Amino acid sequence: MATRQVLAELTAGFTRPVTIESVGGVDAAKRVQAGEAFDVVVLASDAIDKLLASGHLQPGSKVDWVRSGVAVAVRAGAPLPDLSSEDAVRRAVLAARSVSVSTGPSGVALNKLFERWGIADEIAARMVQAPPGVPVGSLVADGRVELGFQQLSELLHVQGIAIAGPLPPAIQITTTFSAGIGVQSQQAGAARELLAYMSSPAAADAKRRQGMDPA
Repeated sequence: MATRQVLAELTAGFTRPVTIESVGGVDAAKRVQAGEAFDVVVLASDAIDKLLASGHLQPGSKVDWVRSGVAVAVRAGAPLPDLSSEDAVRRAVLAARSVSVSTGPSGVALNKLFERWGIADEIAARMVQAPPGVPVGSLVADGRVELGFQQLSELLHVQGIAIAGPLPPAIQITTTFSAGIGVQSQQAGAARELLAYMSSPAAADAKRRQGMDPA
C-alpha cells in the first residue's frame, strides 16, 4: 500500500498499459505464495527475498527501486507533538490516548522500538492495530487513534489529518521496496522494461513527490 500512489504515477507515464492491484503486503505475499500469477510483485525488500528463495519469482529479477521513511500524524486541528528527538517521540507515545502502527515492516520495527524503550506493556491497551490494507491515517482522521505512525507516502493523501513530521534521524525507519518478476509471467520482457523504468533517474521526481526517495 505504501507504493500505491507512486506506482500509479509512474505507470501512467510508462510506454505500455499497466494494471495495478494494491493490497496489504502480508496479503500480497500470501497470494503469490498460493500460486496466483502476477507479472510484477512489489513488496518490501526482505519479502521479495523470501519469494525469490521459495521459487515464486524469477531468479535475478529483483530490483530495489524506492526507499520510504516513517512519519507521524494526528487528527487535523489537534496539537502537533514534539518529534525533535528520540526522547520527545517516546514522551509523545506515552502521552497519547491511543497509538496505531501498520501491519507492514514499519509497524514491526516500531513495535520493536517500543519494546526497546521498555514501554510496550504500558501502552499495549492503547495500541490500535490497523488491519492489512487499512491506512493508519484513516483511523487518525475518524478519531479512533490519537497518534498514528506510518510511511509518509501513505499519509500524504489522507484527508482529515495533520502530518506532524518524520521520525527524527536517530530512530527513523527506512523501508526499501523492491520488485521482482513472477515465475508465471507471460510478459517477462515488458516486466523487465517496467522495472528498468521504475528504477531509472526518470522516475526520481515522481518518487519524491510521493514522499519517497530513489533506492
